[in-house]
Amino acid sequence: MADKQKAGQKTVAQNKKARHDYFVDETYEAGVALCGTEIKSIRRGAVNLKDSYCSFRGGEMYAVGVHISPYEQGNRFNHEPLREKKLLMHRRELRRLQGLVQQKGLTLIPLSLYFSGSYVKMEIGLCRGKKLYDKRDSEAARQAGRDMERHLKGQRTED
Repeated sequence: MADKQKAGQKTVAQNKKARHDYFVDETYEAGVALCGTEIKSIRRGAVNLKDSYCSFRGGEMYAVGVHISPYEQGNRFNHEPLREKKLLMHRRELRRLQGLVQQKGLTLIPLSLYFSGSYVKMEIGLCRGKKLYDKRDSEAARQAGRDMERHLKGQRTED
């Protein structure tokens, strides 16, 4: 979604480490239940998705470890920075995801946080962990692609 950003969507934060550490099998969009000072902090871009994940409790999904910095003008009504955020999805999607996570040992990782109109949405990835050799392979493939692009660009300028 980062490359093909739709009209009316403004990406606030991305979890680049997630794509490095995990294979992303599927992505989902979920709404996020937030309080007022959290929205104001997100508009400022004071969000960190690193080391965050999603967990299920009581048939609902929560984002754990998402750090939203306190709003500077927020006085006593400020929010807790690492508060668990409730994610809003259709019940059948939640049940399906919960079943996949329990049976296959997959993990739900927040990939990005963005505004869709006036709503805050989170892109969640259904992920499998990468081994060290998988990380090396993906890095080598990315480097080979860069070298090929650089070589082709050099040939185009000579023509």
